[in-house]
Amino acid sequence: MKQVPRIDFHMHTTYSDGHFTPFELIKKVREHNIDIISITDHDSVNGLEEAIGIGKDLGVEVIPGVELSTDVEDVEVHLLGYFIDINNSELKKYLSFFRDERYHRALRIVKKLNALDLDISIDDVHEVTNSSAIGRPHIAIAMIRKGIVNDYYEAFQKYLRDGAPAYERKIHVSPQSALKIIGDAGGLSFIAHPGHLKESILMTLINSGIDGIEVIHPSHNSYQRKFYRGIVSQYCLLESGGSDFHGGEKGDDDNLGRHWLDPKYYKEMIQMLGK
Repeated sequence: MKQVPRIDFHMHTTYSDGHFTPFELIKKVREHNIDIISITDHDSVNGLEEAIGIGKDLGVEVIPGVELSTDVEDVEVHLLGYFIDINNSELKKYLSFFRDERYHRALRIVKKLNALDLDISIDDVHEVTNSSAIGRPHIAIAMIRKGIVNDYYEAFQKYLRDGAPAYERKIHVSPQSALKIIGDAGGLSFIAHPGHLKESILMTLINSGIDGIEVIHPSHNSYQRKFYRGIVSQYCLLESGGSDFHGGEKGDDDNLGRHWLDPKYYKEMIQMLGK
């Protein structure tokens, strides 16, 4: 009897804010008996060609993905794109622009931290990023390594979260633009970890043409999963899910191998794409 495949459609590598290289991540994935994954680095597809090749060698199917940021009602919303063409010119142009914007945002955050008499530099952050797309998690890790904070949670709560002293707003594209970027690259678009979003924001994204919702996520309790599955059913959307695994200082190692996408939803995505 053939074993039901284990599927995780949300994880990150060192090409954004993950702790592991594509090789290290896929090796861990294989150790956890996961068969199909989507690597969804923030504003980057740079690790995907490498990951797909490694996956073939280690027996893990890697679906090309990406995580983009948009803004609805002044709230930052993350969108996941799956089955994208990583060589699409418009996608690459968009990602290049936003990686530059991430760098300039990081400079502004470091400047605010310095104004709080905290000893940290952009070079300290670069030691963490390894040329990946810079985000607040990288700055948090640099702060831990410098002894400024004890852990990831403290870095965000005291300094980096929305409204905190060193917070800097990120430039976003509209939901319509983000959905077009994913769609034009041949992908399917999903609302990532919507647990903190108001229903009005969900409806804006549904009306904008989102393909689905990430129902399974470590931050969602059983009630939320049931609620979002109801939304998916009501509006004839697709369902996704995964561990949102980063590794390292984020302390989420236990999430890997615990949050699965049911294969029937994977098959629905394939059918939607006509593959």
